[in-house]
Amino acid sequence: MRFIQDLLTLYILIIFASSVLSWFPTTSSSGGLATTKLVLARLTEPVLRPLRSIMPSARIGVDFSPFVAILILYVIKANI
Repeated sequence: MRFIQDLLTLYILIIFASSVLSWFPTTSSSGGLATTKLVLARLTEPVLRPLRSIMPSARIGVDFSPFVAILILYVIKANI
């Protein structure tokens, strides 16, 4: 069980890092930042995409799906 909790913690950190990095613009599709953002997006999109489809969009242009995903993962982690 500890291993699963550690994996959930790692995934929570990945979602957090991806959402923070989304605030920084990239000027090209190559480079360290662009590559990191691409890898993190590929890791997080399978979880965030379904949440975005069921959540109402915020009119202020903020994506709350990472926040909701992290909350769900914390609940799962606490109940393992």
